[in-house]
Amino acid sequence: MADYFVGHREYFPGIGKVRYEGPKSDNPLAFKYYDPDRKVGDKTMREHLRFAVAYWHSFGADGTDPFGDATHIHPWTTDATTAIEAHEHKLDAAFEFFTKLGADFYCFHDRDMAPEGDSPGQSEKNLAHMVALAKERQKATGVRLLWATANLFSHPRYMNGAATNPEFGVVAQAASQVKAAIDAAIELGGQGYVFWGGREGYMTLLNTDLKREKDHLARFLTMARDYGRTHGFKGVFYIEPKPMEPTKHQYDFDVETVAGFLRAYGLEKDFRVNIEANHAELAGHDFQHELETAASLGIFGSVDANRGDPRNGWDTDQFPINAYDTTLAMYAILRADGFTRGGLNFDAKIRRNSVDPADLFEAHIGGMDAFAAGLLAAQHIIEDGKLEAFVRQRYASFDGGDGRRFEEGRMNFEELATLASSPGAANADKVGRTSGRQEHLENLIMQYVLGVK
Repeated sequence: MADYFVGHREYFPGIGKVRYEGPKSDNPLAFKYYDPDRKVGDKTMREHLRFAVAYWHSFGADGTDPFGDATHIHPWTTDATTAIEAHEHKLDAAFEFFTKLGADFYCFHDRDMAPEGDSPGQSEKNLAHMVALAKERQKATGVRLLWATANLFSHPRYMNGAATNPEFGVVAQAASQVKAAIDAAIELGGQGYVFWGGREGYMTLLNTDLKREKDHLARFLTMARDYGRTHGFKGVFYIEPKPMEPTKHQYDFDVETVAGFLRAYGLEKDFRVNIEANHAELAGHDFQHELETAASLGIFGSVDANRGDPRNGWDTDQFPINAYDTTLAMYAILRADGFTRGGLNFDAKIRRNSVDPADLFEAHIGGMDAFAAGLLAAQHIIEDGKLEAFVRQRYASFDGGDGRRFEEGRMNFEELATLASSPGAANADKVGRTSGRQEHLENLIMQYVLGVK
């Protein structure tokens, strides 16, 4: 890390490499649970968790909200004289942060990395320039790109959507951006590419041809996939579900909706999902529900790690701190065989009134510790086997006899119905009255969470 800073301004002076010091440490700039090289099962924590930093929130968010101006004054923007120079400085600040934090990956939108030009061609040149610099810094630090994406929601041209826009010219503009962003992912060795349809939906059905828009979205995704594969992209394509905000109803509402969309258009073999905790909450689901659903449908891929505020009906993008939630999340992820090319990207931002440089570090440290503690507890749950044994026993009636024949499709509906009144059938008053013991199981999970060391 020291070699990297030769010739580069230090944007976080006084903050050194964040290290593991254990649960008894009172150093706010040290890990209490995340010990990167500690073995958990057959992998290290680093290999299990694959932490990534979100370029946009960490180095682009300025604390602006609907009621107030910026509160985060970034030195990498104030010391620049041009837009491209500001992005060059931001890149230096980002890689300084990655290396000091010890994050192995990062993620970005095209417009986070480079400014938009006055034409699509100039925008591509700006991005290519920044990608070349990022590639040098990746080589110098060992930090890698988890995934890239294109910002198809901020510019006014996308107010009615990108791939689903009713104006064909906007669809072409979106394709220009996605093509350049896929090229960037290829050049930087990105392990994934994400499509988040921030405005791929509708505000009212009164002016919307819903079927046509979804057909166009599928066509766009198919073309983008084909372009990526024929140009050497070997990573994973993801769709990131979100139900609403900014649009009233988005076509990637939740995991189940995305899965149905992929199957309907023959894309289920090419795309997986990047699941965000806060988006799950906005859809009325638990984070664990979305993870388990994705795993059951064979489309689990990557995670945007954050949390929402249940009292607010919008995407607050707070850092995760609840070890109970991260335990259930990591339990689902481990049972889905863990990450392959995905990881835990902190799509989260420090609060508007968190204005010290150390705040950004402490926010990530807390999130990384929360997931490390969740990993330890989840591994204990799996090794102990009590939860799995309970669930297995709950469905034991399908493991043999008529239950197994039903599950394997070896009986017809009439035979199934007849079994209800067969001589060996259980008393109707007693059928289905076996306790699910939810409180017992919740307490059991809490034992694992509190027992983390």
